[in-house]
Amino acid sequence: MKFAVCMVLALATLVPALPAQAGPLPTVVGQCTTTKIKAVETRLEGVADSGDAVEYANKGYGVSYDQVPALHSARAGDTVKLCLTSLPKDCPAGDDRGKVYKATDMRTHKSWELPDAEHMCGGA
Repeated sequence: MKFAVCMVLALATLVPALPAQAGPLPTVVGQCTTTKIKAVETRLEGVADSGDAVEYANKGYGVSYDQVPALHSARAGDTVKLCLTSLPKDCPAGDDRGKVYKATDMRTHKSWELPDAEHMCGGA
């Protein structure tokens, strides 16, 4: 029995860890998924004080013209719980900007709520 346990543990170290799978973006208000942070950036690439942005492994995105303090301690690779909190209404066909997501970083336990675009549907 002891030998079998040792063999299982030895084999487990030889199998590479599978990358964490990012769940699809939520589509219904109140629905959540687990994903990872792909990048934490400024809103405008390389422009300090232009606001903050975050990119998720499941193709999600959040952006703000303001600084988002909770994002400043987040890092690429952090696991987050991402929940859809709001959907835009009365949008032109094909313009689905303006979804709002709340993210909670499972490492820092800090949360932020951001829209998926700089402008709401029908805007600039």
